[in-house]
Amino acid sequence: HVEWVTFISVDKCPKAGEISHGEIYLEDVAGGGAVAAIKIAQLTKQSVKFYTALGKDYIGKKCFKRLKQLGIETVVAWKDEPTRTGISMLDQRGERTITVIGDRLQPSSSDSLPWEELINFDGIFVTAIDQKALKHCRKANVMVATPRIGLSNIQRENIKLDALIGSALDPDEKNDLLSATNLSRLKIATEGALGGQAWPGGRFPAAKLKSAVIDTYGCGDSFAAGVTIGLSSGWSLNEAISLGAHCGAQCSTLLGPYED
Repeated sequence: HVEWVTFISVDKCPKAGEISHGEIYLEDVAGGGAVAAIKIAQLTKQSVKFYTALGKDYIGKKCFKRLKQLGIETVVAWKDEPTRTGISMLDQRGERTITVIGDRLQPSSSDSLPWEELINFDGIFVTAIDQKALKHCRKANVMVATPRIGLSNIQRENIKLDALIGSALDPDEKNDLLSATNLSRLKIATEGALGGQAWPGGRFPAAKLKSAVIDTYGCGDSFAAGVTIGLSSGWSLNEAISLGAHCGAQCSTLLGPYED
């Protein structure tokens, strides 16, 4: 999925009735799907196909143009609904508070997208899709997903993921990971600077930062992108998780989820 996000660095995230002062301002294409696609393209230096849905509005066209500028081959299901936008406020510790505006648009099995091509994919990371399209995605050699796609959808389609990656710092995602019995060969719960835990595999450390934390937006999806690349390349679990950890750490040192 895609969102057009405004990133604002503030002296503090305001409480009700307060006024905060912004220091740095940035607008860019974001959302879990876009962040992962861009990270995968940057790491592999290969063409990456990104299946998504965008509204037929100014924001949707701006997202499409920006993704093309970043080298992403974007395959779009154009919708009559507005493209979602968002505001991410960053405090001095790099922690973000996000407000999204509008519904999350996602591709569906009924959209005229080249689903048949997925059988040729080494790997795929899924952040938003309808239930029936999950079987199209399962044709890829390696399928990684976030709990945001809905565990009930995975169960109904009777498919098994290669990896399910979510945040242990998000109560909903943590609960989904703990309850996802037999839905995935591998489950990973990330814990930010504390690293995280994999089943199987146990605890793993976070990568050491080379500079100060600026913005934690996109760290989780950057981590998932790294793990997807590693697993799709036949790396060991430890190697794939290490790559993911380095991707997440590097993302936290940027304003916004990536550099051009």
